[in-house]
Amino acid sequence: MTARSSHFQCGGEARAQQHAPGRDETPIEEEEMARRRQRGSVLLLLLALTVLSPLVLYARRLSAALNPIQRRDLPGEIANQGRGVKASKLNALPLETVSSLKEPVGIVFSEESRESASKSTEPDSQELPLKKAGEHKNRVLSEATAADGTRSKDEDLIEQVISREGEDDGSVRVSFDQQQTTTGAQQKSASEVSSLETVPEQTSANVLAENSLEGNKDGHSKTAALLDTRIRNIRDLLIKGKVYLGLGAIRANPQYLRDLRQRIREVQKVLGDASKDSDLPKNANEKVKTLEQTLIKGKQMQDDCSVVVKKLRAMLHSAEEQLHVHKKQTVFLTQLAAKTLPKGLHCLPLRLANEYFSLDPGHQQFPNQEKLDDPKLHHYALFSDNILAAAVVVNSTVLNAKHPSHHVFHIVTDRLNYAPMRMWFLSNPPGKATIEVQNIEEFTWLNASYSPVLKQLESQSMIDYYFRTHRANSDSNLKYRNPKYLSVLNHLRFYLPEIYPKLHKIVFLDDDVVVKKDLTNLWSIDMKGKVIGVVETCGESFHRFDRYLNFSNPVIAKNFDPHACGWAFGMNVFDLAEWRRQNITETYHSWQKLNQDRLLWKLGTLPPGLITFWNKTFPLNRTWHVLGLGYNPHVSSRDIERAAVIHYNGNMKPWLEIGLPKFRNYWSTYLDYDQPFLRECNINP
Repeated sequence: MTARSSHFQCGGEARAQQHAPGRDETPIEEEEMARRRQRGSVLLLLLALTVLSPLVLYARRLSAALNPIQRRDLPGEIANQGRGVKASKLNALPLETVSSLKEPVGIVFSEESRESASKSTEPDSQELPLKKAGEHKNRVLSEATAADGTRSKDEDLIEQVISREGEDDGSVRVSFDQQQTTTGAQQKSASEVSSLETVPEQTSANVLAENSLEGNKDGHSKTAALLDTRIRNIRDLLIKGKVYLGLGAIRANPQYLRDLRQRIREVQKVLGDASKDSDLPKNANEKVKTLEQTLIKGKQMQDDCSVVVKKLRAMLHSAEEQLHVHKKQTVFLTQLAAKTLPKGLHCLPLRLANEYFSLDPGHQQFPNQEKLDDPKLHHYALFSDNILAAAVVVNSTVLNAKHPSHHVFHIVTDRLNYAPMRMWFLSNPPGKATIEVQNIEEFTWLNASYSPVLKQLESQSMIDYYFRTHRANSDSNLKYRNPKYLSVLNHLRFYLPEIYPKLHKIVFLDDDVVVKKDLTNLWSIDMKGKVIGVVETCGESFHRFDRYLNFSNPVIAKNFDPHACGWAFGMNVFDLAEWRRQNITETYHSWQKLNQDRLLWKLGTLPPGLITFWNKTFPLNRTWHVLGLGYNPHVSSRDIERAAVIHYNGNMKPWLEIGLPKFRNYWSTYLDYDQPFLRECNINP
């Protein structure tokens, strides 16, 4: 008790001495406290300098990097103006005085550059106010933006740095690199704008006009290309996924392999038969993102790029082989479709023949038969076994003729279609025009002993060649094995003077043409001693002589020019009097005898036509005969409208399902589908 009481007493006396005024130790204590306060102030000052000085220096470096356009990249006049303006008044582009301000150039950026600029300057572009519709959308100075900005970029950057004090140094460095990238894009865009603003207004107008023309020209193709962008990306992902399925590292992980296959099936189901992005279902994005995430995992599992390259090469080789096979199948199926007779066209001659043989003999004759041999009239030769095609040729010619009564049509067909063809034109007479239908078997003079080509067509070697039996090496190109090359009707064009001995001039028409204008003027053309009037087709390289004739044979190489212009049958004017005088038929026979083994040309009528009428052709204006509607979907509509005759040469005939839809209407216009025979056979446009 005594010790504790003495301890409390000493403590109490000490505290009393500390707080008691007027003691000797008081000045010393006050001096010590002053020295402590002084040292604290110095430490605080040093701490402030240590913290703030790096931030100020760092901000200045950023300011210098973000504002190089004030010092280096602008002309002196604009740079001087920028020095006197606070940073808060500056935008992405330098300020200009009112007197020097020019109207913005109409086209400054292309679509790609505008998109890249908008991405690189996204923070600034969000502050720019949108302009009204119709105004230029160039990036110019905005007074509203300058008025709204109350802080300088230095202050903003300092604030950004302070706000990131708690983050690690790596994240700060990344943000700094991003800012430098954005600044570089802004600087490049600004320099482009400043250089473009020096261009005269007239040049800007020219550029705008040219760009607008190019835009109008390529607008459809660009729009079409953008319609399937997502679909192409999805297909690329599917290919990548299939590549991953074949990699060893992937196959070693069964769980991932199952997941990848499942994701691929889901995306394939979503893709379906879509050909445009708008055809994709709503859940397409979700499925595609899931596949992308799965592929990212697979990429991390596969480190050897050489394996991926080998797999891609194998897939490419396999795809090329499949493409080759599909091309051959396409050619075969196209040729098959061209040879196949549609059900309606098979039904039609049967119905017509039945009706024809029920008529009295007196009603089976055509009127105006006295006009058939009148050389003063306009005569047409048409050799066909296709009733609908022949009907369109006759109808289109008569409907577009100024004087239909002056036109005479000579149709020759085979035995099977003779009665149906006559019945069609008896029930559908061609107005005031005259028509004749003949059976090729009535031409008894046209036989194998007279015509070398008929002898060849009846030979066993020709039959073997066409049907590709084991006894002959047939050509792999299916177009040379079309049934029309075995038809005698196809070769009658070389015997026109013998078929029509009393005529002086005749126009030959194929059954796959449509006449769109009056052809009367063809008979008034002076052919200057030539035998045949043709429209040359040498505008394209594959219509030269070397595409039809075998110039490796010395007989061909000696007599013809491989680069000579080709031409086409389909609409031709023949001077029969000149034909007889020059004995063209004998020339044709001599060349056919030389080609008995098909060493000079393949099957067909155009190669022997090019040879027979060599240097005997009269070139007609191209508007008389426009070709390609049976194989070329890019035939100009302007050429079609100007043409007198349009020709569906090729496999895609307008009466077949494979015909080009965009050109079918020109043909179907001249058929009355309400005709009873057509309705009974279910023939529709």
